Order: sequence, then C-alpha cells, then structure tokens
Amino acid sequence: MKKTNVARILDQHHIEYKLFNYEVDESDLSAETVAKKIGQPVESVFKTLAILGDKTNTIVAIVPGNAEVDLKVLAALSTNKKCAMVPMKDVQVLTGYIRGGVSPLGMKKKYPTFIDKSAFIFNKIYFSAGVRGTQIEISPTDLKKLIDPVIGKLTI
Repeated sequence: MKKTNVARILDQHHIEYKLFNYEVDESDLSAETVAKKIGQPVESVFKTLAILGDKTNTIVAIVPGNAEVDLKVLAALSTNKKCAMVPMKDVQVLTGYIRGGVSPLGMKKKYPTFIDKSAFIFNKIYFSAGVRGTQIEISPTDLKKLIDPVIGKLTI
C-alpha cells in the first residue's frame, strides 16, 4: 500500500492510523459509495470541504458523509456573514488536492478548520488520505490534536 503525504504527516506525529484502498469510480465520488467500498457506516466517513467566507476567505469544513454542511451555521461560527462552496476549478489551487481527494491534513496552507461534533461519537473516523481511492482511519481526538478545529454542529 503506497503511503500518501497525509500518512507521512501522521507518521511524523506518531499517530496511529490505517489506510483503506478502494477502486475509484470517477462518475461517483460520493461519501455513500466510498463508505460501502471500505465497509464502514457513511456517518463515520467524513467529507473535507473547501468553503469561502465573505470575511475570512478560505475555511475548511469536515462533515459526515450522510449530511450537508449548513453554510449559515458555518458562517456564524467562522465570523462570516456568508459562506459558499469553493468553485470546483479552485479546489486544487487552494488545497493542493483534487475533488474526491481533499484531506484536512497537508493542505497548501493552514486554513481555519471546523469539524462537525458528530465525529467525536466514533472511536475512529474516515476521511480522504489525500488521493482518490484511499481513505484513512484515525481517532477523531488525534485529528483534533493536529488541526485544532472549531467543533460544532455544522450540518443541516
């Protein structure tokens, strides 16, 4: 199994993790499909979303795969009046990752990060390891130590 930059970051911090590889279907990059392919409940598979705030510019939201980010709630938590998804064409420029491979670890810059509180009901959560076709399993408390996120209810 090939290590990703995300795995290397976790190794540097001596954080325990597992990698899960799966076959990518470019026409369906949904969290539901990824969850099925790695054999995990969709609510434990988290999406990492790049968001634009009208005051703060780029921020990151980490939400469960079976939910949608509530942009109004995220705006209030992040001291913005409005938030919107980063246009797909700008995701790689801002994060260094392509759609379906965005990870909260190892982005080009350290952006303010927000994570849905539901992550902490699980012993382990899953998110992209930085490439399509690889998910990482990690304790949410270990992720919290690395990214120092704001925790809140971010979903509709």
